Amino acid sequence: MERITGSPWADSARCHFDDADQAQRIDLDALLADPQPDLHLYVCGPQGFMSAVLDKARLLGWPSDRLHYEYFSAAPAPAANHDEASFDIRLARSGRVVPVSATQTVIQALVAAGVDVPVSCEQGICGTCLTRVLDGEPDHRDLFLSPDEQARNDQFLPCCSRAKSRMLVLDL
Repeated sequence: MERITGSPWADSARCHFDDADQAQRIDLDALLADPQPDLHLYVCGPQGFMSAVLDKARLLGWPSDRLHYEYFSAAPAPAANHDEASFDIRLARSGRVVPVSATQTVIQALVAAGVDVPVSCEQGICGTCLTRVLDGEPDHRDLFLSPDEQARNDQFLPCCSRAKSRMLVLDL
């Protein structure tokens, strides 16, 4: 707080606290009421705050291509689920098929098969492993792609997402 209020841009910064009196709370309706064509919204912070801001922006008509966000961490991944369905990954460039078991992530299966895919967070928040999907239906479990991007089903994050279809064909 001291660094912000003492910075050269302090006159452009506003601090809001949800546990303070009403005057200190952020008024999202007022702040986001007028989504101008050249405005972009950038959000980071605790997940509850980010969800509140992004949900309100969508409700007020902000297009998803102007909403930008970065999660610092994802919820802890659930333990291996033996009820998950296994599926296959076909690598489009080689035609090779890599099975993914019920207890593996796609990244784990690819690494075990000797396929190199850049990966960083392994939580679905950074986008490092973003991979094009050429065929099949991903089961998106990431926080990186917007709902519109997920609905297109043309890319997914193999570090955390799975498949709804029996096979996914990847641009690898």
